[in-house]
Amino acid sequence: MGALDIVEVETGAQLDEFIDYPNRLYAKCKQYVWPLKIERREFFDQQRNPFYKVARTKLFLAMQNGEVCGRIATCINYTHNDFHQEKAGFFGFFDCPDDFEIATRLLKVAMITLKKEGMEKMRGPMNFSTNHEIGFLVEGYDLPPTVMMPYNFPYMPRLAEKFGLKKVMDLIGFLITKDDPIPERIQRVVTRLQERSGIVVRPLNERDFDNEVHRMLEVYNQAWAHNWGFVPMDQQEFFYTVKQMKQIYDPHLVFIAEHEGKPVAFSVALPDINQALIHLKGKLLPFGILKLLWHTKISKKVTGLRMITMGVIPQYHKRGIDMMFFVNTYNMGIQRGYKWAELSWILETNELMCRAAEDMGAKPYKKYRIMEMPL
Repeated sequence: MGALDIVEVETGAQLDEFIDYPNRLYAKCKQYVWPLKIERREFFDQQRNPFYKVARTKLFLAMQNGEVCGRIATCINYTHNDFHQEKAGFFGFFDCPDDFEIATRLLKVAMITLKKEGMEKMRGPMNFSTNHEIGFLVEGYDLPPTVMMPYNFPYMPRLAEKFGLKKVMDLIGFLITKDDPIPERIQRVVTRLQERSGIVVRPLNERDFDNEVHRMLEVYNQAWAHNWGFVPMDQQEFFYTVKQMKQIYDPHLVFIAEHEGKPVAFSVALPDINQALIHLKGKLLPFGILKLLWHTKISKKVTGLRMITMGVIPQYHKRGIDMMFFVNTYNMGIQRGYKWAELSWILETNELMCRAAEDMGAKPYKKYRIMEMPL
């Protein structure tokens, strides 16, 4: 074996290698979903993605015998650290073979990089924040990830733990299916709640899209402010994120809750486009568009949803709005032809939301782990 070197990504060609490496690592894994390369390039484009206004990132490749054999990224998220009053540095986009030497070298480079910047702890994986893909998959390896969720081999969290990282938080994914419906009792309770509470739950109005997004942003930074790991978004970043989701969203599955005309909560469920992307190998051209249309519109391959976000501003907690969203999404999803939904992710410490999901008939079926160590 040749010498193992860790190099920082500085060129476009190196960025392509950074993006492409997991596709080689997971080439024989039937659960792995290749990300769209065009989307990944845009995500890492510091001129186009407003996330980079509030964060500093570095990307690294592990090289041996002229070949890429691993990757990792570091991130200092100034918005996160200001909001939480801590000096946390993040690692993410961590992929390598089941080789402790390679894993160690990558994680050490991440540690050194973050420590030089004055960080006091290293946490991850975060790709790059809680507004993106996060966590090591630790349960549920037999199934592909849903849209905007990560996948990794079982050895990855073991390598991180052997290096010295320890669990700081688990995130749960719940599954609900058409074959195991929401109990009729819950349906009746939610109907009565909506009638008596004065809360109006309605679908997003596409004709007023920009104003609707402003209403959701008004809720967003209030609703999640007390959640572990939450990172607020400014208007530019929020609109950028919504723009990405708009390419695949179903407006019938975006709900806004209002009280006396004021937005107090919203929820978003996205079609699991990964069921189509898994057939594309990361390419939309020259024939990828046709394949995507085939698997989404023609052969009805997209049968699942991911309920990606649900937030209620604090003064409206414990009024059953979460149950209203669950029931409305489930009923509309069935009406729209979907057969199952993943509710993810939910913090393991969010007992109210976990209990609400289980009351709906959802069952925990995937788990993701965030780990941390002092620097």
